[in-house]
Amino acid sequence: MTRYEIPRPIEGDVVELILDDHRLFESLLRDLRDATADREAARAALSAVLIAHGEAEEEKVYTTLRRKDAIDDHEAEHGEEEHAEGNEALLALLECKGTDTQKFDDAVEDLATALNHHIGEEEQTILNPARTDVSEKVRRDLGVAWAQRRNELLDEDCGSEANVRRIVERAHEEGLLPADDEDD
Repeated sequence: MTRYEIPRPIEGDVVELILDDHRLFESLLRDLRDATADREAARAALSAVLIAHGEAEEEKVYTTLRRKDAIDDHEAEHGEEEHAEGNEALLALLECKGTDTQKFDDAVEDLATALNHHIGEEEQTILNPARTDVSEKVRRDLGVAWAQRRNELLDEDCGSEANVRRIVERAHEEGLLPADDEDD
């Protein structure tokens, strides 16, 4: 299996660090669509970085931006709901047994749809206010905190199917996702 090198920054402006991950997600999605790529490795890398990114964002970034009045509670909650939707689509992708089936291709497209929607909204409604309403020092301090938490989660194998399933179950319990019987 090809090994994808996931960047592990330790500092920087949190907005730029998050944007770097967004571009990495897009690159990994392209590889997941490419029948000649090592789709299994791309799936594992995307799962790890997507979970680490989102969990660190919710724990470190959204809470700080709320305190700084750069975003309101609705924007933070909406971001968390979109993370949950992406995680649910990621779980469906992880549950695919092979990478050369229509089910896999459909799961990739479902994840891409959820991710692309979230990336667009987050860049406009959360990251833009962070650029304009939060000082460079706070963004840099936040970058260190976010990167540290993201790297810790990567070290903990946060992208494993079992962990993603646990995160999705927690999102259902917290009401970020509809109950399974409400999906129909």
